[in-house]
Amino acid sequence: MKEEKTVLTKKKSNDKGKSEKNKKSVTTKKSLLKTFCLIIMLLIFVGATTIASQLLVGYAMIFILGPTNFARTIPMAIYSALSYILATVFVVVVPRKIYRRWVLKDTSARGKGELKREIGLTDLPTWTDLGLAPIAFILSLLLAAGLVWFFSLFPWFNAEEVQSVGFNTYAPGLDRIIAFIVLVVVAPIFEEIIFRGWLYGRIRKMLSDKMAEIAGIVLANFLVSLLFGIVHLQWNVGINVFALSVVLCALREITGTIHAGIITHMIKNGVAFYLLYVLGM
Repeated sequence: MKEEKTVLTKKKSNDKGKSEKNKKSVTTKKSLLKTFCLIIMLLIFVGATTIASQLLVGYAMIFILGPTNFARTIPMAIYSALSYILATVFVVVVPRKIYRRWVLKDTSARGKGELKREIGLTDLPTWTDLGLAPIAFILSLLLAAGLVWFFSLFPWFNAEEVQSVGFNTYAPGLDRIIAFIVLVVVAPIFEEIIFRGWLYGRIRKMLSDKMAEIAGIVLANFLVSLLFGIVHLQWNVGINVFALSVVLCALREITGTIHAGIITHMIKNGVAFYLLYVLGM
C-alpha cells in the first residue's frame, strides 16, 4: 500500500509539474505575441508618421508657394528640414510628453537626460566613433553591393534607377551649399535620432526580456533596417539604405550611442552629394 501511495504521489507531482510548465509555456507565448504586436504597431507608427510629415509639409508649402516656386532649391531645403523636424517631434517628443503627463502624472521638466540616454545622444563623439565611421561606411558599401547583386537577378529590380532627392543636380553657389547642409548634415542627424536612436533602442529593449540577447539584437536590427528601406519608397535606394542601417544599428550596439552612426551616415551622404552635385553623375 505504501509503495502504491508513493507511486501515486510521484505521478501527481509529475502531472502538477507538467501542468505548471505548460502554463508557463502558454504565458510566455502570449507575452511574446503581445510584444511582437506592439513592435509591429510601433513600426507602422514610425513609418506612417515619417511619410505623413513629408506629405503635410510638402502640400502646405505647395499651397503657399505654388508648384513652380516649391521646386526651387531653397524651398525644397526648407521642406526637407521641416519634414525631419516634424517627424522627430511626433515620433520622439510628443509620445513621451503624453506618457509622462497622462500616465506618470509628471508635469515637471525632468527627463531630458533620460531621453538623451534612450536615443543614444549622451556625451560627445569620441575618437572611437570617428575611427569606426569610415570602416562602417566601407562595410555598408560591401553589404549593399552584395544585396544589389542578389536582387539584380530578378527582372523587376532596376539597380540603375535614379533617386530623386528634390534638388537640382546643377544647383549653383548658395543653392548648392544649402543642399549640402540639408542632405549631408540635417538628414543624417534626424534620421539617426528617429531610427537608430529612438526606434532601435525601444525595440531592442522590448525584445531583451523575451528572447536570447543575440536573437533580440538581430531581430531589432532587421526590423528597423527594413522599415528604413521601406520609407525611402524606391527599391534600389531601399536596399542600399537597408544595408547602411544594418551597419548603423551594429554601431549603436557596439558604442552605445548614435554618434558613430551619424558620422557614418554623413560620410555616405557626403560621397553621394559629391557624385551628384560636383561630378554631376
